[in-house]
Amino acid sequence: MKLESPMESTASSLRQSASSAAAEELMEMETKPLLTKVLSYPPAAAAAASTSQRRRAKSSPRPSRQNSFSRDIGHAAKETYLVTSLSFTLLQYLGVGYRWITRLLALYCYAMLLMPGFLQVAYVYYFSSQVQRSIVYGDQPRNRLDLYLPKNIDGKKPVVVFVTGGAWIIGYKAWGSLLGLQLAERNIIVACIDYRNFPQGTISDMVEDASRGISYICNNIADYGGDPDRIYLMGQSAGAHISSCALLEQAIKESKKEEISWSVSQIKAYFGLSGGYNLFNLVDHFDSRGLYRSIFLSIMEGEESFHRFSPEVRVQDPGNKDVVSILPPITLFHGTADYSIPSDASKIFVDVLQRVGAQADLVLYDGKTHTDLFLQDPLRGGKDDLFDQLVAVIHADDKEALEQDAVAPPRRRLVPEILLKLAGNISPF
Repeated sequence: MKLESPMESTASSLRQSASSAAAEELMEMETKPLLTKVLSYPPAAAAAASTSQRRRAKSSPRPSRQNSFSRDIGHAAKETYLVTSLSFTLLQYLGVGYRWITRLLALYCYAMLLMPGFLQVAYVYYFSSQVQRSIVYGDQPRNRLDLYLPKNIDGKKPVVVFVTGGAWIIGYKAWGSLLGLQLAERNIIVACIDYRNFPQGTISDMVEDASRGISYICNNIADYGGDPDRIYLMGQSAGAHISSCALLEQAIKESKKEEISWSVSQIKAYFGLSGGYNLFNLVDHFDSRGLYRSIFLSIMEGEESFHRFSPEVRVQDPGNKDVVSILPPITLFHGTADYSIPSDASKIFVDVLQRVGAQADLVLYDGKTHTDLFLQDPLRGGKDDLFDQLVAVIHADDKEALEQDAVAPPRRRLVPEILLKLAGNISPF
């Protein structure tokens, strides 16, 4: 009798969990309103119905919320169960080490200090009619996205497709709620894409999910008041890596004349925030930070896959010259005090992009950490350089929007300064 190794046993349990979760997702999709079924993956079916949907959209109001609060609670309970079971599987990889325990404790304290702001954001996330949660975009577990809609939905609005970070392990669509709500205040629609995390999936699954989510937005955002000609792609931390991989993979398919469900030409610009784009340069750094080499290799499907999932390396391939020419303008943002992913990761990638002929820019923020730009600064309220720069680029061709931005009230503070400083001091990131 053949005995399974621990790795084989773990893989088997993950497949069973994923299959069970997928079945639950499909069962829930059957109970969704007709509009949700029509707009759901696969993209080809959505595209076939898009014409009639847009015709109805002209005479009908914004799509109503798809889930009641009670259904959201039920879905959250199922996801919690799945995440809990996968967490135990994850512990088989992590073990019980000093670095992980201390970082988990630091993460808990960090979250508690910022809780006043998180609670305010969570209240709006769950109770605002401007937030449409858990729209199904694919047939895999966690193939859902959240939409943040402006109050004023007359006229087509620019759209930001956002892929959240989370070290490829704890990413979740709700992590983008603060950014989504604040951009919606400036008449920008934000779509936050959820995706399978490790150990439920590996990097190819994450990139595939992100691409499916982007496809859904490209093909259906007009039904929600979005402008399909003004779609911006953005990722933060691990999400910047995943989204850049999805963008480059799509460009390669397009250059080879392969069948595609969305086009790189539909992306007006790409924004990468605090991301890493070369796995060869990051594996040892992450190991020293507690994301052990063995875990990282499992997430990235082995060192043999590093080339495929390293955009910085891949754009330098001589065979990808045509690919570089169709990439959208790329802007990378990074804090110089980022120790989770050093700012050199963005510096080098921009240098490489410019050298191979792509349009790329780098914006560095002196003294900013990995979480300052994405969490502490937005929670602080008032003026925020990153937010202002994003809005300026998105509204660059809209004179009326720029005039409204100039007189927009300052953003409200959500967390007292003393708590923000304490959180920054103990942040595990």
